[in-house]
Amino acid sequence: LKEYYRRYPTAGYGGRFQQWAASDVKQPYGSFGNGSAMRVSPVGWYFNDLSTVLSEARHSAAVTHDHPEGIKGAQATAAAIFLARIGENKADIRDFIAERFGYCFNFTLDVIRPHYQFDVTCQGSVPQALQAFFEANDFEDAIRNAISIGGDSDTIACITGGIAEAFYGEVPARIAEQVWSRLDDPLAKVVRRFYLALAKG
Repeated sequence: LKEYYRRYPTAGYGGRFQQWAASDVKQPYGSFGNGSAMRVSPVGWYFNDLSTVLSEARHSAAVTHDHPEGIKGAQATAAAIFLARIGENKADIRDFIAERFGYCFNFTLDVIRPHYQFDVTCQGSVPQALQAFFEANDFEDAIRNAISIGGDSDTIACITGGIAEAFYGEVPARIAEQVWSRLDDPLAKVVRRFYLALAKG
């Protein structure tokens, strides 16, 4: 993480993460911010059983976000991606996440949209990101839902997008092309290597 920070120091990090990444400190800093959920998507894609996904999501988060809520947000996101990619339906994914992690989904985006506030905590943005996916009809609709509620919308859309890609099977080509065009060569190579590793199983 610190290496990527040094390569891309102006990429728009959260304040506490930036302080940690720029320092010599190696210990985590107890965050329950949504960065743990935003970066965990590869875990949900790479591992092939739920127990391992949850364990590796914990490890992914705990490097920086070792607060229980930070770990929970990462695990819930990775679990949703795993369940989506193995073919579970939305109702079953929602029920699992609610029962396992205690997230409540007794709201709709239309209800929260007028008053939703900027919230970088996992508990204040991961359920909303999941709901954006649950209410969507396709990948683009999921992203539009996530952005529409405002708040920390880029992170929320990142979380939603990882789940939606797993559920719908791909990122639509015209959207993927726009993303590829914005990646520099080193980052593009990382993504290509990851997709290749997935293809090889």
